Amino acid sequence: HYFIQSNLSAEVCISRLHGAPSVAPPFHPPLVSPPPSLTMTDLLNPADLDIALDLGNLDLTSRDEMIEDLAANRDGIILDIVNGHIRENLEDELVQEALKTGVDLRHYSQEIEKELAAVEAASITDYIGESRKIAQLHQEMKQCDAILAQMEKMLGTFQQDLGSISTDIQGLQEKSLEMSVKLGNRKELKSKLSSFLDSIVVSPKLVETIVNVPVVEQAFVDGLHDLDKKLQFAESEQHTLASHDVADVLDKLKTKATIKIRLYILEKVNEYKKPMSNYQVLQETLLKYKYYYEFLATHAPSVAAEIKSEYVDTVSKVYFSYFKAYQSRLIRLEYEEVPTKADVMGAEDESRRSLQLSMFSATKSIRSKSTVFTLGGRDELINSQLEYPVIIPMHSADKRFPYEALFRSIQYSLIDNVCAEYGFLVHFFKVKGERAQILFSNVMERTLSLLLKSVESYMDKCYDCIGIMLCAHITMHYHELMKKRGFGALVGFHNQLLQILWPRFNYVLSLSIHSIRETDPARLSELDTRPHFITRRFGEFYSAIHTLNDAFPNDQTVRSMSLLQAEVENVILKMAAEFGDRQDQLVFLINNYDLMLSVMQCRAAETSKEVLGVQELLNKRINEYVDEVLLPHFGGMISFVKETEKKLEGSAGGAGVKVNEGYINQLVKGFSQDYKKSIDSINGDVMKRFTNFNNGTVILQSALTKMIQYYSRFQKIMSQPPYKSLQCRVDLINIHHVMVEVKKYKNQF
Repeated sequence: HYFIQSNLSAEVCISRLHGAPSVAPPFHPPLVSPPPSLTMTDLLNPADLDIALDLGNLDLTSRDEMIEDLAANRDGIILDIVNGHIRENLEDELVQEALKTGVDLRHYSQEIEKELAAVEAASITDYIGESRKIAQLHQEMKQCDAILAQMEKMLGTFQQDLGSISTDIQGLQEKSLEMSVKLGNRKELKSKLSSFLDSIVVSPKLVETIVNVPVVEQAFVDGLHDLDKKLQFAESEQHTLASHDVADVLDKLKTKATIKIRLYILEKVNEYKKPMSNYQVLQETLLKYKYYYEFLATHAPSVAAEIKSEYVDTVSKVYFSYFKAYQSRLIRLEYEEVPTKADVMGAEDESRRSLQLSMFSATKSIRSKSTVFTLGGRDELINSQLEYPVIIPMHSADKRFPYEALFRSIQYSLIDNVCAEYGFLVHFFKVKGERAQILFSNVMERTLSLLLKSVESYMDKCYDCIGIMLCAHITMHYHELMKKRGFGALVGFHNQLLQILWPRFNYVLSLSIHSIRETDPARLSELDTRPHFITRRFGEFYSAIHTLNDAFPNDQTVRSMSLLQAEVENVILKMAAEFGDRQDQLVFLINNYDLMLSVMQCRAAETSKEVLGVQELLNKRINEYVDEVLLPHFGGMISFVKETEKKLEGSAGGAGVKVNEGYINQLVKGFSQDYKKSIDSINGDVMKRFTNFNNGTVILQSALTKMIQYYSRFQKIMSQPPYKSLQCRVDLINIHHVMVEVKKYKNQF
């Protein structure tokens, strides 16, 4: 404040405030205008002084009086505040710029004062020029106040009127609510009363429908539904007078409906007894009106029980008669010749011709006996023909079938009828779970017992092992089929069938095992080196059982077949011992093992335990036979090679090994002269002895390969001391010539 009101420069004012001597700086005209914010209020804040200052009409030109007044009252405080404001304002950019440029603040202050005076004079002139308008504005404001006061009075009156109207509206709302409640109560009463009357009143149309409309028409079904609802409602509202009024009418209508329904259902049930009746059509008709039985079960339980009993008794007899007749007619289509107790694996064939035919083709006699040991195409019954149509005796009178085909037809017919019947019982009689199973048992018990006794009776005299196993697998396949269809009604029946079939299968198989064990080769007809009929039977039988057992493996069957294989191998060894010549023994064993292996590999996997066992036996006998067949032709050379190799291994460089030059010369010349004849002789011997050409090729190549190996070892010995100096070495045949000769027989088979 001090330096603004003074005409001194800023430097002089500051130096005076700090007590320093003042030096008047030279005057510089202002380069920039001082900040307009630099006012008295900025430099002296009354809030900082904490005192009430009434500045009134502050005159910026009376600096001396102001300074003296302030100095007299608050010298110390004023100076501190002024110093603080000076420091703050000195930090302003415009002030700093003014100080740097040397602006004269006194001159600047005078200019500001002149401008303020000019503005003040212009403002007064403007106010005087607008005085009329201001007076007019004042008059208009008074008029507005009067209008507003009048409006306020009107609004007050309107507010009072609204208050009275609100009271009236509230009263009307209460009356409206009361009327709404009464209306709702009356509507609810009307609805309940209408529903009650609709449920209890018996219309003439309903009486006409129940009494005169036939039961097969839809109008009767709809009327019966309506009657059912009225009966149930009347029973639930027995305490009302209305229910007593209509009770007699409803009871008469119920009796009439019960009589008509009973007669209709019993009539349909009796149609089952007619010959050539289509049971499925009858069941579909009854299912169309299954609500009739539901009505009887609710309102006439005794009649419903009578109908159920009549249905069970009638249908049970119908199924029993049908399956009894069908089974008796079907069994006449079985093969006339069937396996007997004598048709076991160890039983000898009637003639040599029968043996030959059994080796190379399926003859008429084998087919007529339903291929006792051969599966053939019989497994198609459990593959592609499992769900084939049943056999109709009338259409197949000129055909014959194995027992398993007849068994399949009976079982498949049973499954179809059981599925249809079980579904009908569940839907028509409204039963499920244990109640459905009991009702089904009542219907089908006699029929199932008949079929079980029939199978058991047939199995007592059945000796067809493959046929029995096929029947067991047909049963298991149909058991799985019933599970897929979601019917468990025949689980117990299938288990009983298997309890009949598996023990019989094991018994018949044990007969074959016993027959093989008791076979005496000395009692058999003349033996030769060709495969024996027991070997053929076992191979085919093993393949059949292995194929069937893959679908539903049975451990007992696997153990029995392993025992049978062991017995067959033993009896083959016993038969081989009947030959006096070792080569004949080996040829017999090789032919039998080869046949057994070939037949087994047609059905069983090459990596199965049984196949690998037979393959090992075959390879062992082939190696023995190769050694035996080489001995007559190259026995001397083979013995010499084996003995000499041992001697050379035990000596250093052949020292101490005696040389029989004459014997060696004889071996060399003998091989050179006779090796071609020997190879041809071996080839001819193999051609005559082995029935399987492929097997003969393998044996011949094994023999010739082993001969070349021995000759190669012989040449190696002759190239080592003390044999390499012998003169006979020049007579040795080049091994390549021998190999060329061997190749001539490579494609003989």
